[in-house]
Amino acid sequence: MIYLDYQATTPLAPEAREAMLPWLAGPDAPGFANPHSSHRYGRAAAAAVEAARESVAALLPPGGRVVFTSGATEAINLAIIGSGRKRLAVSAIEHAAVLDTARFVDPATVILPVDGAGLVAPDADIPEGTGLVAAMQVNNEIGTVQPVAALAERARAMGALFLCDAVQGAGKLAAPEGADLIALSAHKLHGPKGIGALWVRDGVELAPLIHGGGQEGGLRSGTLSPALCAGFGVAALLCKTWWESDGQHVERLWQKARALFSDWTLNGSAEQRWHGNLNLRREGLDVARLLSECRTVAISAGSACASGSGRPSHVLRALGLSDRDARTAIRIGFGRYTGEDELERAAAAINAAVRAQGV
Repeated sequence: MIYLDYQATTPLAPEAREAMLPWLAGPDAPGFANPHSSHRYGRAAAAAVEAARESVAALLPPGGRVVFTSGATEAINLAIIGSGRKRLAVSAIEHAAVLDTARFVDPATVILPVDGAGLVAPDADIPEGTGLVAAMQVNNEIGTVQPVAALAERARAMGALFLCDAVQGAGKLAAPEGADLIALSAHKLHGPKGIGALWVRDGVELAPLIHGGGQEGGLRSGTLSPALCAGFGVAALLCKTWWESDGQHVERLWQKARALFSDWTLNGSAEQRWHGNLNLRREGLDVARLLSECRTVAISAGSACASGSGRPSHVLRALGLSDRDARTAIRIGFGRYTGEDELERAAAAINAAVRAQGV
């Protein structure tokens, strides 16, 4: 199987896996200890958690704190609901974790449109009185990079908080500038599933969603997993260490992929985009048949969270595509562990399946 679905999840880095194993040991090793216990084993586990927190924080701006969560969805819920802000404005192509949570808090949430390239205008109409603005750094379906610094500046000027879903950008791009709240997920940067984080700017007050033992500075009760934290921390550290080489590798893959799929239509901006995401469409394509026939290639028809819903992508519709055209799109995602030869073999299989459909 050739894995080309990096936006859904990234392969676990071997180094992250190795860092997790000692904290899964027991009963004769101290790794099983509760990091909130005061004995020596517990303090060792707590130290591992704090080391991981520092590594994750290194991906984020100074002047804030990292709160560990079960994933980005919880982090986003904590940011939106915990902020207490009742009038919200979010971009039209946000992940469902943002859109659904925003509408839960404010059924009249203002949706900021995007243009045909999938970009929110820096001067988008944000109503006065808005309490929180949300725009993602990198879109999970089409890879477009939003002008988050400009939007954050406007939010701050009107007294609103700015939330950035940086799940797809963390560890790949510089931290979003000007944000008050940043959500990220370990498994999107070669860490384990089941853990994420919310970065909270100093001075921003949130109310907890989960009550109990008062862990994570009172914002997120519950026993932390040292193993998950350790894996997240090492994955974040690797992103910092391999930042340049990872970026160069992805750029080579992008250039090759654009040549291999030169007769497809690209969805979203080719320039203001993370080049590890290639979202393409082909008129008349039966995507379900394509996915069925390309069993040796792991790609997707859009967001993994919406797969199987039968609904056309809200992201592609926001670009102005018809439901019919939106259903002819595929997403190819690649990164650190993708080989150029794998990309070539995958493209050959995909293009052969397309020719068999006569489109």
